[in-house]
Amino acid sequence: MDLDEVADRLYALVPSEFTAARAAEAGAAKAAGEAGLAREITGLRKPTVSAWALNRAARLHPGELQELFDLGERLRSAWEEHDADALAELTRRRGDLTGRVGRLVKEGARLSAAAAAEVDQTLDAAVVDADAAAQVRRGRLVRPLSYSGFAPAPAPRRGPAGRKRTPDAEDEVARARQEAEERRARERQEAEAAYEEWRDAVAAAAEEHRARAEKVARIEKKLAKARRKLAETEQRLEVARREERLARRRLER
Repeated sequence: MDLDEVADRLYALVPSEFTAARAAEAGAAKAAGEAGLAREITGLRKPTVSAWALNRAARLHPGELQELFDLGERLRSAWEEHDADALAELTRRRGDLTGRVGRLVKEGARLSAAAAAEVDQTLDAAVVDADAAAQVRRGRLVRPLSYSGFAPAPAPRRGPAGRKRTPDAEDEVARARQEAEERRARERQEAEAAYEEWRDAVAAAAEEHRARAEKVARIEKKLAKARRKLAETEQRLEVARREERLARRRLER
């Protein structure tokens, strides 16, 4: 057993099953004497619902996803080569294909509007960024992906007090704003994932506590009954000893 095998199994599960399965996998690794592997397994993060839907699609629809990744590779090449005709055709196909793949990802997943938007955002990132495509293909996403590059630079415009902003300055402002928004979104997603994980952990611990409390109550009830029987036995023993002493005295007379 290694971390890749365990991760593949865990990220194929629905989020509600992830925490308990991760604990079981870590326990099995620890029992097998692989404490380091157990720690690595414990460190695997529970996926958001949108990430799970994409992980599921990587297993159920690898061909359709690969078609989208291939289009993204051709689109990036056309952009680098400034091939306007190819860009126009590929951009048109990108919209159709992204929509079709997005519907496959969402099919049967029962996603909220926010989670569905995260799926679309991640597929867009996979088209324009090879690293994002590789992460989606692997099927172990923990949270949705986003990408702010691969877009024409904005046209220069006048800033406050009539000052001109250079294209480089405008790019820098837009990039900083985009990075700040993405950072806030990531922090929010991480906080939501951590809350869901600990909420599941609380539910699991509460259920275990309830089961153990019931078991203790049953044991205590049996123990109380056993103590009553012991007390009764002690009384019978005392009576038998007293009668035995009286009978011995009568015999000795």
